[in-house]
Amino acid sequence: MSSSTITSFFPKMVPLFSLLVLSLTICSSAQGPPSPGYYPSSKISPVSFNQGFRNLWGPQHQRLDQGSLTIWLDSNSGSGFKSLHSYRSGYFGAAIKLQPGYTAGVITSLYLSNNQDHPGNHDEIDIEFLGTTPGKPYVLQTNVYIRGSGDGNIIGREMKFHLWFDPTQDFHNYAILWKPTEIIFLVDDVPIRRYPRRNEATYPSRPMYVYGSIWDASSWATEDGKYKADYKYQPFIGRYKNFKLQGCTTESPASCHPPSASPSGYGSLSPQQFGVMQWVQNNYMVYNYCHDPRRDHTLTPEC
Repeated sequence: MSSSTITSFFPKMVPLFSLLVLSLTICSSAQGPPSPGYYPSSKISPVSFNQGFRNLWGPQHQRLDQGSLTIWLDSNSGSGFKSLHSYRSGYFGAAIKLQPGYTAGVITSLYLSNNQDHPGNHDEIDIEFLGTTPGKPYVLQTNVYIRGSGDGNIIGREMKFHLWFDPTQDFHNYAILWKPTEIIFLVDDVPIRRYPRRNEATYPSRPMYVYGSIWDASSWATEDGKYKADYKYQPFIGRYKNFKLQGCTTESPASCHPPSASPSGYGSLSPQQFGVMQWVQNNYMVYNYCHDPRRDHTLTPEC
């Protein structure tokens, strides 16, 4: 169907953005999203693990080999790592490969947090891969916690996605871009979620470190805890490489700005990137906290 045929179905006053989303949906294949048109990861040089991170826990369950980091969970321990610096904003990413087979109850993650600086009242921005059972896809969970909403009576802001590829077959790039005005979650440079700053109360603004980990979250990770970690399948392995850290540390001057997610001239995502993000959410999003009738939305006013 030609573009002129497509547009003939709509009144001339239909917003350009709506037409863009429609054309991206029609033109894209069933397998993956259309091109975002801009690739922020290509603008950022990778760093070695030791340039940017250190082991945080489970050192005996962590191995570094030719720039690739392997961490694993067994019945004795998991493992985690932490950035050397604390950041006020920035682009934080890694290429990650997940374990196939039975991984229920296991979380493999890349996230920002200040829980060690503000215990009981911390901020957090999460990319978490929720383990699964054979024949069912991994769930990529994105989440944002603000000033203790992840402590005690937890108020999560979860959006969950399936992926348009098998994340166990190869490395794929996952990233968080945290700016003073918005948070963008990206998969292979495709924006899948944008969390804008509405006000101080609903946005993380205190400095955070970058973390990665693999751990047992059997109580909730897989189908709300229905399936637990089964250690007859151990070890559970997460592989990381191509680490990217570029942003403003707590030591950076006030004039420091984080990288951009979009081409020059756009304050946020470009129309093409917005269209691709909408395509992903239409086709691969499996949960949105704003649409959950069980939630008390007075606690999440941004919804």
